[in-house]
Amino acid sequence: MLVRMVDKYAGYAELSRTEVSGTDYRVVAVERPESPVVVVAPHGGSIEIGTSEVAERIAGEDHSFFAFEGLKPYGRNRDLHITSHRFDHPECLALVSRCKVALGIHGCLGESEIFVGGLDADLTRLLSEHLSAAGFRATTAGHRYPGVNPLNICNRGTSGRGAQLELTRDLRDTPIRDEIAEVVRAALADYIASLD
Repeated sequence: MLVRMVDKYAGYAELSRTEVSGTDYRVVAVERPESPVVVVAPHGGSIEIGTSEVAERIAGEDHSFFAFEGLKPYGRNRDLHITSHRFDHPECLALVSRCKVALGIHGCLGESEIFVGGLDADLTRLLSEHLSAAGFRATTAGHRYPGVNPLNICNRGTSGRGAQLELTRDLRDTPIRDEIAEVVRAALADYIASLD
C-alpha cells in the first residue's frame, strides 16, 4: 500500500515564517521574456534531488527558469515540499503569470519511467512522443501524477494549461538527465512552432 506524505506547510507564506531563506532554502529565478515557456522545479535542491538540474538544462539559455531549492541537511528537506496545486511562491507565480505555458519538473518513486501530466493536451502529447521515440518509458494516462488541477503551478501560465514531468530518481542523474533535457527541449521547440 502506497502512503501519501502530508505537507508540513499549506503554502509559502506559512513556510517562510519558520524556514530561513539562504539557510534552509533558496530561490533561483531567471526570466527570458522572449520565450513563452517557463520551466519550474518547485521541489528542487535536496527536496526532490536532481529536479533543479533537469529543469535548468531544459530551460537552457532560451526559456525562463524557476527553482525552489531545499538546502537542509540530508533527510530534512521533505518539510519544504509544498504540493504543486498549493505552490504559491510569489516570485514563481509572477514569473509563470507572464508566460504562456509552464513546464513543471518533479521527482517520483519508481525506476526508469517518466509520468507526463498537465492540462495542455498538445504539449503532453509532444513530450510523450519525443520521449518515447528517444527510448524512454513515458506514461501519459492512468498514473497518479495527472497534473490536471487548474491551480497546479504548471497550469498557471496565461493559457491556463501546461505540462509536468515526474521523473524517477535514476533518470535525474547525470548523464541521462542531459539526454532527457535535450529531448524535452526538442518537444518544446515543436510546441512553440505550432503556436505560430
